[in-house]
Amino acid sequence: MKYPVTQAVRVLRAHEVLFVPHQYAWTEGGGTAASAAALCVPEHSVIKTLVMEDDQARPLIVLMHGDKQVSTKNLARQIGVRSVQPCKPAVADRHSGYQVGGTSPFGTKSALPVYCERSILELPKIWINGGGRGFLVELDPKDLQRVLQPTLVDVAVDG
Repeated sequence: MKYPVTQAVRVLRAHEVLFVPHQYAWTEGGGTAASAAALCVPEHSVIKTLVMEDDQARPLIVLMHGDKQVSTKNLARQIGVRSVQPCKPAVADRHSGYQVGGTSPFGTKSALPVYCERSILELPKIWINGGGRGFLVELDPKDLQRVLQPTLVDVAVDG
């Protein structure tokens, strides 16, 4: 199968991560519900890569289940800052080097702290953005933990 060789794919290869590439027809605003439906996988196992910033405008990445939302209040409390909010799309693109809708936590333009919802690591496999719109990679969450070494948090709330 031919798939894009993005910066994320280069990072995964460099770390010898076994992954399965999946491409699908991306639609504006479709989010994880659309990608999960296109790939016939549970939305809970499709992981969102969210670029956010703290009250000092320092960027960070939050990895969250597709069917959950981030409690920014709980996140701020757990990471020791006053507040956290999502970045505007243009700002998120600038920090990550990816286009919103195609943001991967692997191979970001600058090194950003990564916070991962703890329960993601309990899944048998996950689907996460591979660095392009309509492009997810399927992998073992243990590889995500090994490569990114994220700080684990408990900030999921029902969407």
